[in-house]
Amino acid sequence: MGAVAGMFGLAGLPAYAFQEGSQTVDYASDSTQSLTVSAEAASSLLARDAFTATTPEELQAQRDAAAAAAAASAASQARSAISITAATGRAAGDDYPFYGMGGMSPLNYYAGECVDFVAWRLNRDIGSTSAPFRWVWSNLTPGGGSATSWTSQWYAAGRTVSNVPVPGAVAVTDYYHVAYVNSVNADGTVFLEEYNYAAHHTYGTRTVPASSVIAYLYPPGY
Repeated sequence: MGAVAGMFGLAGLPAYAFQEGSQTVDYASDSTQSLTVSAEAASSLLARDAFTATTPEELQAQRDAAAAAAAASAASQARSAISITAATGRAAGDDYPFYGMGGMSPLNYYAGECVDFVAWRLNRDIGSTSAPFRWVWSNLTPGGGSATSWTSQWYAAGRTVSNVPVPGAVAVTDYYHVAYVNSVNADGTVFLEEYNYAAHHTYGTRTVPASSVIAYLYPPGY
């Protein structure tokens, strides 16, 4: 009976109260509890409540927008290149000074051929941009002007022939065509500039795997 009386006694206590020996400890009265929150804390809570995570759809929309911007930039650059070509008849990057010339160029190779363009670039790279040019047929490839003989003549002159590309080198490519190595890319490709490859006596560029080039002829004195 004493235990039952004790239970009825506890039932009459305020909320969150318990019997501790003979003393009742009251953790909450019947009066309404209140909590004061500072303005700064309230602002922080609101800021957190206002935050929303980016959805997959929103992320895809951002990627699409970035791709569209990149495509628009590439298109703008292409239009600029076309404008240059239309205005001058020459593609952007084409600095060959003997364009449209018939017969032999001042370098004594046939004008507009791949070998004449590459010989021009070898001269340009050392600052020889007007007559008398440093490199001409008689001292660059005296054994013959055809691209088929350039590799053997590089060996004969004691110049470096390698399978490792460097900017400014001569690339001997398919069909024993020669091109100029503009740059070597981190992805294992090379950016070539050339004449008389895709179109007759015309400048062009292409990017090819470095390993697809037959040989790299380093510039004389390299």
